[in-house]
Order: sequence, then C-alpha cells, then structure tokens
Amino acid sequence: MQVTATEDVAAPIDHVFAELTAFDAIERQALRRGIDVRRKFRTGRPAIGDGWEAQFRFRGKERTASIELIGYEAPNLLHFSGASGGLETSTLIELVPLSPNRTRVNVTFKMAPKTLSARLLVQSFKLARSSINTRFKKRMAQYARDIEGKLAKSA
Repeated sequence: MQVTATEDVAAPIDHVFAELTAFDAIERQALRRGIDVRRKFRTGRPAIGDGWEAQFRFRGKERTASIELIGYEAPNLLHFSGASGGLETSTLIELVPLSPNRTRVNVTFKMAPKTLSARLLVQSFKLARSSINTRFKKRMAQYARDIEGKLAKSA
C-alpha cells in the first residue's frame, strides 16, 4: 500500500530541509505522542545507515519499530526504511525548489507486509484508504504551515 502527499511551502529549500532534519525536535514530538524513541547514530549528525528504535502502543499491543536512514542528499532528498514485526516501510521525502522562497515537498510512504498478520493490518488500512489519505494530507499541510510560521518568527 502506498500513500502520497504533495505540499507547497512558502520557504526556501534550505530552511525546509533544515526543519525536516531537525531530528531533536521530531524526537521530542514523538515522545509527546507516547512513542519511546532511541537514537542509533554513530556521530552527532545522522549518516546513511544510522537510525532509531521506537516503542509504541498500536491497537492495544506494544510494538517496536526500527527506522534507518538509507538516502540523504541535502537539500533535496531524505529516504527512510523501517520495519515493525512483519511490516516493512519506505518513506521518501523529495524537495523541489519552485522559486527562491517556495519549495514543493513530495512524500511517498509505502508499506509492504511480510507476514500474515501484517497482511491483515495492511488490508484494514486499504479499507480505510480514503480517510488515511485525507488525514495524511491534512497533517502534511499543517506541518508546512508550521515550517512557514517558524520562518516568519526567525525573520
């Protein structure tokens, strides 16, 4: 199953990329949502192969997930791979400069089940595809407005 969203942000590409790679802030946001996140970085800045371990509750069960950075081309691309149980994920974030002060963000999230229980989970997501797409696009739009707000405050 694949979910995609495209959002235009009224900010330069370097600022948008800096916000997307502000992993400290993203980790704090995950902690506020009840997700226990641990870094697996070899250095202070993430490099290809570095990642995170996460623990969270989903559908009444404790789950663990590992996320790995598999592509990093500043300021145009971030690519993450993840695994939780029998579910493998891929998240591709592409940034395209539309003008000096406008950036298009394309996000593609793919899920590939590897076990029967993961197939059942993905099947339930497919049944709710339209509401998942709507929520994903709304969250992307809100994140874009947050980035624009941070740029306005710093200017």
